[in-house]
Amino acid sequence: MTATEYLSYLVREIHTVVAATTDENGLPATAAIDMMAADENGLYFLTAKGKRFYERLTRTGYLALTGIKGDDTMHRVAVSMRGRVREAGVGLLPRFMADYPYMFEIYPSEASRRALTVFCLYAGAGEWFDLSKKPIERVSFSFGGEADRSAEYRITDRCIGCGSCASVCPQACIDLSRTPAAIRPQNCLHCGNCFDICPVGAVERG
Repeated sequence: MTATEYLSYLVREIHTVVAATTDENGLPATAAIDMMAADENGLYFLTAKGKRFYERLTRTGYLALTGIKGDDTMHRVAVSMRGRVREAGVGLLPRFMADYPYMFEIYPSEASRRALTVFCLYAGAGEWFDLSKKPIERVSFSFGGEADRSAEYRITDRCIGCGSCASVCPQACIDLSRTPAAIRPQNCLHCGNCFDICPVGAVERG
């Protein structure tokens, strides 16, 4: 999938995410936020200007979030990302109110809706993580000119082909048919077992 398709999945299939910001003391703070729309310009959501969440967004211009879909741990997909946000104003507000009529129950009058404003997460990097597949599936993506921040492990030319890494890999995603051995990043849990056990320090973290 493309980055826009991952963002659209968040809106369409997950909708409510846990969003993280930092407060004035640099401490983490979270909020449950509904994702309203996604397009080639980013991911859109609403908040009220009187909320501390709004203060944190405007002060830092940064947001991290995770959304999860599935009935239990082994049948879940998670989409996580972090990136830069900016206030987009109220131009899209009528569309979002029409798309999500439940908003009229929260803000029933035109006067009450004056508190609302739209934000856009316009540049970021994220990850798709699917535990329902065997082996697991992990895909990183980025958008808006942001660099990919994947924390992939890789095996360098120092590898001696001993197979120690494969012996402790919980997803059996290390290919020993070549030297240096190779990790399939799309199936890697990022557990770090290979990094810890390698006798020659051939495993590096991206």
